[in-house]
Amino acid sequence: MAVPFQDDPDRLRSRLAAWLRAHPDAAGDDTAGGSGTAGVGWEVGEPTAPPGQGLSGELVFLPTSRTGAGGRRVECPLVVRLAPRRFQLYPWDRFAEQCRVAEILARDTDVPVPPVYGHELDPAVLGAPFVVLGRVDGDVPGDIPPYHIQGFMLEMAPAARARVWDAALVAMAGIHRLDPRRLGLGFAGQPKYGPVGAAQQLAVYERHLEFFAVDDGARDVVGDALAWLHDHPPAERHPVRLVWGDARLGNMIFRGERVAAVLDWEMVSLGQPETDLGWFLHLDRHLSEGVGLARLPGLPDRAATAARYAELLGRPMADLDHYLLLASLRHTLLAARVTRLIREHGLLPPDRVPPIDRFAAELLARVLDETRRGVAAGADHFETR
Repeated sequence: MAVPFQDDPDRLRSRLAAWLRAHPDAAGDDTAGGSGTAGVGWEVGEPTAPPGQGLSGELVFLPTSRTGAGGRRVECPLVVRLAPRRFQLYPWDRFAEQCRVAEILARDTDVPVPPVYGHELDPAVLGAPFVVLGRVDGDVPGDIPPYHIQGFMLEMAPAARARVWDAALVAMAGIHRLDPRRLGLGFAGQPKYGPVGAAQQLAVYERHLEFFAVDDGARDVVGDALAWLHDHPPAERHPVRLVWGDARLGNMIFRGERVAAVLDWEMVSLGQPETDLGWFLHLDRHLSEGVGLARLPGLPDRAATAARYAELLGRPMADLDHYLLLASLRHTLLAARVTRLIREHGLLPPDRVPPIDRFAAELLARVLDETRRGVAAGADHFETR
C-alpha cells in the first residue's frame, strides 16, 4: 500500500536542495572544506515515494550527487523521513527522540542502522520535521501482502529462511546488549507514564484508548487483556535496555541472508528485551495465523526462538506470556487506528480494505485465552531456563 506524496514534488525537491546546500555537514558534504562556501556542487534529482511505505511517516527517496575530491561527481542517494502530517498513527510526538536515538546508534554503536546525516525540527522547511538518512538498498519483508505469501523469502529454501530469521534475532540482540546509560539514551524512556518497564508501556497505551478507538466488538477483549496485564506484572529482574519498540522483520532491510539495516524508532522506549521479542513473535503470528495464512516453512517456532534469544543475550527469557499478551494488546490498538486511517483517507478502495482491526482483535482473544490457561497450569509457555 503506497502512501502518496503529501506535497508537490517540485516544491519538495527545491526546498530539500536548499536545505542541503545550507547544511554543509548533511550527507557527508565536505565540499565546503573550510572555505566558507557551504554546499558547493550539490545536485538533487527527482524525489520519489518508495512502494509500500507505511502510514506512520512519509518517506522520500532523493537521488543526489555532489562534487567530491578532484571535481569528481559522487552519487549520494538519500532517504528523507518526514514526521507524520496527514496520517497520525500515534497520539504522541516523539520525532526528536527518534532522530536522537538513530544518530547515537549510527555514530556510537555497530547496530546496522542507516547513516544519519542530519535532522530538521522546524516544520516551516517542508511542512513537517524531517531526518536525512543514507539510502540502504536491499529487500524488506512485506506486511501487505504479508511476507508469508509474497516477497524474497518466498523463493528461499527453508534452511535459508531460518538463517534470515536468525540474522534478525542477532541484529535485535545487538540493540539489547547496549548499555543505554553509557550511550546517553536515558531520554528514550517516558517517565510521565510511570517507572521504566512493562507497566510504563501498558500505561502509554491505556491512557490513549480513546485515540485508538477500537470498535464495540473489541472493547471487551481489550479490557480483559488490560486487567490481566495489571494483575500479572512481570518480575523484570534484569538491567534496563533500549527497547526498539517496532521490532519485526518488516523493519529490517536484508541483503541475501544478512541484515543490512534496522529501521524505525517511533515506538522506542526503555525496558526489558522481552518487550521486543514478544512484539517480534506476535507480529509474525499476526501476519500468518492472524490473517488466515500458513506460516513459511523453515521459520523457527516461538519456543525455539526464545531459546535462541536466551543464548544470544546470555540469560533466560522470562515472563514471555506477559510480553506476548502486551504485544497483542498494543497491536490491536494500532490495527484499529490503521484500519480507520485507511478507510477515512481512501488509501484503498472500500471493498479492498483488509479487516486488520478484526484480525488483530480475534488474535488477541486467542492469546489472552492461551495466557490464562498457561497461568492456570502454573507454567510460562515460553520461558527459557
